[in-house]
Parts: sequence; structure tokens; C-alpha cells
Amino acid sequence: MDWDKLRVFHAVAEAGSFTHAGETLNLSQSAVSRQISALEESLNVPLFHRHARGLILTEQGELLHRTAREVFAKLSMTEAMLSESREHPRGPLKVTTTVGFGTTWLVPRIREFLSIYPDVQLTVLLDDSELDLGMREADIAIRMSAPRQPDLVQRHLMTVNFHIFAHASYIQRRGMPRTVEELDNHDLLAFPPDARWPTSNVNWLLEAGNAPEGGRKAILRVNNAYAVYKAVQSGLGMAALPDYMVEGDREIVRVLPDVDGPQVEAYFVYAEELRNSKRIAVFRDFLVRKVAETAF
Repeated sequence: MDWDKLRVFHAVAEAGSFTHAGETLNLSQSAVSRQISALEESLNVPLFHRHARGLILTEQGELLHRTAREVFAKLSMTEAMLSESREHPRGPLKVTTTVGFGTTWLVPRIREFLSIYPDVQLTVLLDDSELDLGMREADIAIRMSAPRQPDLVQRHLMTVNFHIFAHASYIQRRGMPRTVEELDNHDLLAFPPDARWPTSNVNWLLEAGNAPEGGRKAILRVNNAYAVYKAVQSGLGMAALPDYMVEGDREIVRVLPDVDGPQVEAYFVYAEELRNSKRIAVFRDFLVRKVAETAF
């Protein structure tokens, strides 16, 4: 297969349209279309179903797309490793983690990392769903549960503790509960029942203590922990949040400090093929050091 045509096919399959692929490749839509038609003719199979709303891969196109993704992922990995000096880490590094952890804990510490390793080209992808490290959607993941894939290297990073928090303005307005049962009379924030979260009981706050039958009612449910934190910060109500999320926020008050929520184990995860990467080693060591310095 012609390499240039395969590169164009990969871009079209990822983008789902000739126009968007052309923008990525800096080619006209007609040039992209000609390359795909030529590739289909050389293979003697259709690769896309064309319709008014875009493109859909055929069965043969799906097969070629899977192979092309693997090839380009390997090439990307090889390029990054070739560009990296054994003594001095350099080159691209793509890190993914949850929106809450990335926004409140990780990103504020990135400046220090890049001041030490200025030649690392860091990209942070915040996503509450898990990106595929095997397909190089990211190089590193910081996950709130142990990975199940056997080809991933994992290192325990931290234990995340959950407690109940409220803004000082809310406590001033509604008072501080002295017992778990007094939560019945407070405005509580929670998650939807089907929210993606690594704990088995994400809404434990609604059921803590001798809660009413069926649990306490939440005045607001949000499917993102950082959004819940911002709601707490606004004084709307109280919620169960991970300790790292409120670290350094002097206006956020811990409620019922003797009541502990579930614990979540966070892991530093990367593909086995990147075990010898200097960039990954220094980023891992940096995070381990930052965790040790954090008091929560």
C-alpha cells in the first residue's frame, strides 16, 4: 500500500469527513477524495460508505483502520523515543486524568515540573472516561482505580480520602451540623445514580448515619466532581468531596470531621512499551515527590 494514501486514509477515518481530514493534512477536500478513491481502486474494495452527513467505514475499512491506528501509534511512540536523550528528557508527553483531579491538583503543579524539564512538551487531557493507552491516546494516565489491562505498568500514587465540605457562607447561613442525623435538614449536593465513579457508593453522604428510608434528598445532582466542588464553593450546599479538591481553599469548611467517606486508590499508569522512557520516569518521580509534600 502507498504510504501517503494510507496516511490520508488514517486521517479521514479519524476525522469522519474529507473536509476535516483535509484541514488536518493541509490538503484540499478534492485532493483527499482523490487519494481515498485511488487507495480503494488499488485494493479493489470500498473503504467508506459515503452519505450526506459524512462517512462511515465499511467492514474492510474498519479492518484497515484498526491496523493503521496501530501502525501510527507505534510510529508516534518510536519518534518520541528517538527524540529523547538518555541523559536529558525531551519530547512530547501526553498525560490524561479526571477533570477534578487534573484541574484542582495536577495542573497547578505543572509549572514547577516544566521549570525543571523545559524540553518536555507536555499535554494534559482531562477526561472522566478512560483513554486507551495501548492505542497511544495518551502516554500516561492517573486513574482512580487499578487498571485491568495486563499490558499496562501501574504504580500506586496516593490514597484519596473523602469527607464532607461546605463553604463558610453556607455554614454562616444554615449552621454547622453536629451529628450525621442533622444532615437531614441541610442542602446536599450529590451525583446521578449512574455517574461514573470508582467507589461503589458515590452518594454515601445521602445514606450516612440513620438516614431516612430511601436516603436524603439532594437539591442538585451533577455528574462531575469538579462541578460539585464549584457548587459547594458558591455556597449552594454541602457535599462529599475528595480532600485534594479543597486543598488550600480557606473558605471551604470540613463538616463533621469525624465522619470519613470511602477511600479511592489512585494509580500512575503507562504502557509496558514505555517502561524505559526518561520523560515518564521524571514525571512519575515528580508526582511521587509532590504527593509526599501534600498534607491531606
